[in-house]
Amino acid sequence: GGALASSFTTSQGLLLMIPNLYKMAGECLPAVLHIAARAVASHALSIFGDHSDVMSVRMTGFNMLASSSVQEAQDMAMCAHMIAHKASLPVLHFFDGFRTSHEYQKIDELSLEQIKTLFPLKSAPSAKLSSSQPLMFGTAQNPDVFFQNRLAREAKYREVSKIADEVFAEFKKLTKRGYHKFDYYGDKTAKNVVVLMGSAAETM
Repeated sequence: GGALASSFTTSQGLLLMIPNLYKMAGECLPAVLHIAARAVASHALSIFGDHSDVMSVRMTGFNMLASSSVQEAQDMAMCAHMIAHKASLPVLHFFDGFRTSHEYQKIDELSLEQIKTLFPLKSAPSAKLSSSQPLMFGTAQNPDVFFQNRLAREAKYREVSKIADEVFAEFKKLTKRGYHKFDYYGDKTAKNVVVLMGSAAETM
């Protein structure tokens, strides 16, 4: 009958998913992954301060949202699901493993009523299978058909930035907490700028 699902994982789980991430993005499925970002194994595994796991899946076609704090982790999780279903594209929402994922903070928790207002399940697009409306996935295609499908998908990606702005505006209207794709803090005539994501932004 179809189901809405999300996955919560870290480096090891995420890296094992890479072949499936390409398929989810290619089929424009509104999947959402919530990732505690950690270091991919090089000489050793580290759970601190590294985004190499999420950076290793940038080319899969997943859209990415980063959270800088515990409050943002909750809020961006909600926004990730809203964006995925409005755009019909997958979203990877990540935050720092251990630094944020294990931190205790008081937050303004979203109520069930707010969640239902922001994400009414009945309006979510359905990808469920039905014998009366057959669909085919995972085919092999010649270049002519293959590239037509690839080009058709590009229109969805062009809309993601606008959809993200709409989602953040909708979220702010209900919660009074405002988010943007990028935020600038500091002197407007600065000669040097530090670009940050994750919990380092809170520290800076």
